[in-house]
Amino acid sequence: MTDVERPPLTADERTQLTGWLDLQRSFVRMKCTGLTEADAHRNVVPTSPLMTPAGLVAHLRWVEYSWFQLGVAGVPDTGQTPWVEGAHVDAEMFVDDVPLAQLLDEYDEECRRSNATIADLPLETVEVGQPADKAASLRYVLCHMIEETARHVGHLDIIRELLDGTKGYTKVE
Repeated sequence: MTDVERPPLTADERTQLTGWLDLQRSFVRMKCTGLTEADAHRNVVPTSPLMTPAGLVAHLRWVEYSWFQLGVAGVPDTGQTPWVEGAHVDAEMFVDDVPLAQLLDEYDEECRRSNATIADLPLETVEVGQPADKAASLRYVLCHMIEETARHVGHLDIIRELLDGTKGYTKVE
């Protein structure tokens, strides 16, 4: 995800939603650019030991998969997710042995898969991978993913500043 700009001010709803999500997604890689491998896995929040740049990227990758593949597309969970019975609630964030570049590539690929999954679906489409009483519309999922991604980009912003003083967003004015 590179060179993403804000969606046009008067774009239709779908363009706005997917545009804002793609923008937030692009900030994930931007906030990780230039980190050393040690800093990518360094914890600077003692009360949240898994809150590292690498851990956040891994979390965002699996959240994409969960909402768009398992939820919207209804892909069966074949046990490949980190959330198996008895696992730690944040199992997806245990990535000390995974290089940041690999995590970022996996995240970008998952985002591409998410976009492909929803490309032809109306915003009113309801998740097929959830029980009917808990299924959300694609519109809801997109709004949630904008919120989820932006929240974690804010975490990355603070963590990056604590790690090496880097701050700001140079892509968007």
